[in-house]
Amino acid sequence: MEKIYLDYSATTYVDEEVVKAMLPYFNRYPGNPSGVYSSGREAKAVVENCRQLVADCLGAKNKNEVYFTSCGTESDNWALKGYAWANRDKGKHIITTNSEHHAIKDTCGFLEKNGFDVTYVPVDEYGMVSVEDIKKAIRDDTILISIIFANNEVGTINPIAEIGALAKEKGIVFHTDAVQAAGHIHINVEEMNIDMLSMSGHKFYAPKGIGALYVRNGIKLEKLIHGGAQERNRRSGTENVPYIVGMSKALDMACKRIDEETKTLTELRDYMIERIEKAIPFAKLNGHRTKRLPGHVNVSLEYIESEASLLSLDLAGIECSSGSACASGSFEPSYVLTAMGLRPEVARGALRFTMGRTTTKEQIDTVVDELVKIVDRLNKISPLYKG
Repeated sequence: MEKIYLDYSATTYVDEEVVKAMLPYFNRYPGNPSGVYSSGREAKAVVENCRQLVADCLGAKNKNEVYFTSCGTESDNWALKGYAWANRDKGKHIITTNSEHHAIKDTCGFLEKNGFDVTYVPVDEYGMVSVEDIKKAIRDDTILISIIFANNEVGTINPIAEIGALAKEKGIVFHTDAVQAAGHIHINVEEMNIDMLSMSGHKFYAPKGIGALYVRNGIKLEKLIHGGAQERNRRSGTENVPYIVGMSKALDMACKRIDEETKTLTELRDYMIERIEKAIPFAKLNGHRTKRLPGHVNVSLEYIESEASLLSLDLAGIECSSGSACASGSFEPSYVLTAMGLRPEVARGALRFTMGRTTTKEQIDTVVDELVKIVDRLNKISPLYKG
């Protein structure tokens, strides 16, 4: 049975061109970038070239505004904790939303336990935050605004440029978790007034275990990891040269293909949404219909628990998810969906289908056809379904 993979928001495969670029740095070029000998200097030059590639893709003015990390979660933790600790003398108020990724949500919870005050601005029925609501939440002691670029569960894209303009006007540092957006949406940190931005390589065909944090020059951050002077004495630990090469190669490739891939994935996304809405009763699209990530579909199947749908799809060789991979195994309804106003019983029926470079229209047809059969079978045994 051929598997159909539709969980690209959880992770992508590693592109063959990326693997090819990485391979020499596992054995032929083994130098530590901190070494003063020739192979160390060569490794250092490679890392700096990769830093420039990432900076170019983000529209950053200076490559030294890019710091390599282990993942998006580390980048989020460093941005929030690092800025909060380094600037607590200026204020202890942070603004975010009630539907952020766990990496932001849980970090804010940690900061609250350590003397900081966090305002969780609500989102609308599409999962989108209002710039006006953020403006109303600003206080004299607000030091940081952190808003997700594109929601990982429902795909809704927030008005990042408008939020950045507001933050700049008020003199407040603005961070965005762009883990789902980087490599898939045009990003320019200068034009969007983004001060800090998190990303993760495995969301755009690089390996797991490598990420980056963009930090605008002049922003003061406390170290998250201590022990060495790497990354210009801001993030300790020997640089992972092969993975840095892989992530920068993957991001460069993604940014060059972004228009073409956006067109293809948007067409597949809209085709799948239309087919599901026509073929399945009580199917509800979650997230904004058009202001959403290309290739991202989240639907709730009322009267059906997502676990039952997921297991049935898996038995048919179809892999998708019920939401964030970081919340898998939880039987509680998604806090993102309930924040959008969905009733818990509807939120529990959510399925997330996310597409990538190898996804075809034929695969979408196969998935929807199978889903129709699964829903029909599960509805017949559901005590809630009335027909």
